[in-house]
Amino acid sequence: MSNRGGESVAPNQAVEIACLSDPGQAREHNEDSLACVPELGIVVLADGMGGHNAGEVASGMATSLISAGLARGWTAQALEGLDRDAAQALSRAQLQQQLDAANLAIYQKAESEPDCEQMGSTVLACLFHHDFVSVAHVGDSRLYRFRNEALEQVTRDHSLLQEQIDAGLLRKEDAHLSANKNLLTRAFGVDPDEPGEIHSHDTAPGDIYLLCSDGLYGMVGDADIEMGISIMRDNLGLAARQLVQAANDAGGHDNISVVLVRIAGGQVSAQNEFF
Repeated sequence: MSNRGGESVAPNQAVEIACLSDPGQAREHNEDSLACVPELGIVVLADGMGGHNAGEVASGMATSLISAGLARGWTAQALEGLDRDAAQALSRAQLQQQLDAANLAIYQKAESEPDCEQMGSTVLACLFHHDFVSVAHVGDSRLYRFRNEALEQVTRDHSLLQEQIDAGLLRKEDAHLSANKNLLTRAFGVDPDEPGEIHSHDTAPGDIYLLCSDGLYGMVGDADIEMGISIMRDNLGLAARQLVQAANDAGGHDNISVVLVRIAGGQVSAQNEFF
């Protein structure tokens, strides 16, 4: 499903999913986009950029094309008989295939339609299965993991700011003061050969994964995000609303998108909310 609610469970891995996207306080349009297929453990988040409504077009294409493509290739039949290593390999191959196809489609639309010129998007796509998650990302939308009462950033931003931090030119705790925090070094749909970055990570029962656009972490520090998840962990829908509210209370300078995924032990529902 894309940008709508639903209920089901990923194969061999029950997950609870809560999604929320909000335009924030300063933007008229929401150029973020979310899509999930809970029964297959598929979650995709994108943060669009471009003039007019082109950012919305790019992010919408990214989430819809990637989620639909994964749903066709990441099936119980495709996974039948595969051991863990083979399933991980298949997940990464599927993510690469769908990223390549969606990236090229966005690039071609931007090249052929004047209203979409220079449009692009960040992309964060996750496949949750059994005891691992495979993650593909381009840009600065982030995946975090909440485990053992601690929040850890899983993905590394493709941004000038991150490069400055890596080079020791800027402390991470001072990043919110930088004038370069919105400058991406890689973006989806801008380069026809953008491969994305794809990795697999072990999951454990009780883990909570947070996918978010920079509209959340740009306004709310990691410590406050950690506290919000810790306090509201038993109700992911409420936790998502509280995180979005915290970003809006801090100014809401950008669109805000939050997806919370809990690795569970039984069948639970997906809760998707869009405003």
